[in-house]
Amino acid sequence: MLREVDDLAQPAGPEAAPHQGRPARAFERVLDRLAWSPYPRAILLYLVIRTASVQLLDLLAAGRGGTLTDRLTAWDGQWYLRLAVHGYADLPGTLDAARQPYSDAPMAFFPLYPKLVEAVMWLGLDVVTAALAVSVLAGMVLACGLIRIGRAVSAERGDRTGLLLVALWAGAPMAIVFSMAYTEAVFCALAVWALVSVLERRWLPAGLFAFAAGLSRSTAVVLVAVVVFAALIAAIRRPGERAPALAGAVVAPLGVAGYLGFVAYRTGSWTGWQDIELRGWNTEFDFGVETWESVLARLTADDSVFSTLTVLILLGAVALVVVAVCARVPWPLTLYGIGVLLLAIGTRGLPDAKIRFILPAFPVLVPIAIGLSKRRTATAVVAATAWVVLGAWFSAHALTAWRYAI
Repeated sequence: MLREVDDLAQPAGPEAAPHQGRPARAFERVLDRLAWSPYPRAILLYLVIRTASVQLLDLLAAGRGGTLTDRLTAWDGQWYLRLAVHGYADLPGTLDAARQPYSDAPMAFFPLYPKLVEAVMWLGLDVVTAALAVSVLAGMVLACGLIRIGRAVSAERGDRTGLLLVALWAGAPMAIVFSMAYTEAVFCALAVWALVSVLERRWLPAGLFAFAAGLSRSTAVVLVAVVVFAALIAAIRRPGERAPALAGAVVAPLGVAGYLGFVAYRTGSWTGWQDIELRGWNTEFDFGVETWESVLARLTADDSVFSTLTVLILLGAVALVVVAVCARVPWPLTLYGIGVLLLAIGTRGLPDAKIRFILPAFPVLVPIAIGLSKRRTATAVVAATAWVVLGAWFSAHALTAWRYAI
């Protein structure tokens, strides 16, 4: 396209050669492809939605006498900032849930994100700027991965579906954590690309992405299980893929298993990481008992609209999993989404934070994205915008007015 325009503008013959050499033509072809590529559009859409959400948070925080930086580094964000600066061994002032000194508490936090922040700090950035920059960059990688997911689940409208997935996920309730000093953006970027690799049967990259995800947060156990299961099936059914599939299956669990093993060694207990979670945050897997009790209480007795909305969003996510199964979303995506939901619902502790815990379960949004991609553009835009506005308000309210929602 650009080349054709230049050809009309330039004179023919030898005098045109200096202006239209091979490097110029190659550069024009790259620009032409970028103009039609969905990846820059996905990144721009993601950044616009996240910027609008952060601006709303800034307004609500200012109204309550707070600052944007304080909200973007709240709660676990302070742990990650301190880990990036001090490391695990020298972290000062660590306490458990009973406010008692607890030197093992920092090991509840997986190392990849603080290490990335520490690496970015070598560029001369302060720790807060470095932490937020890592989250923003990871979110951009995540947006590009969703385009590939869209192509995998919707052959006819792949890029349109992918862009809708970007909008739905970037604007989801509690998606504010993608803009915070938290691990969600990094983990979700790695998870999306691991699942893209599974769907495209690139087994070694799938294993490597799952390996890295295992160093970022415990939710990776679900991702690792899906990658290993899919790789083993491929090794059995497709002899030509056996070697890379087995390699991916071997590599995938090494990250999460390695870190949990390290914590077990440091604490002298096979359940060292789980012990730290229980003592430090009163968190353990109880097969959903606390979640069930919380849902019943909030639907029948709680006067808070925010609490009721939290329960409704959680129930909506469960319903969307059923829809994903009925819509025959590729089984690795569906299995991963089910696993993340079961892990979040089945874990006791911080019931108000369940929406953040289920955020990595992006496959539940796939049926909505596919459905909207079949509608008129105006309908899809209005529906996605309404979702983004709800998600932005929910996120900002959670960080400024509702204790323990993050």
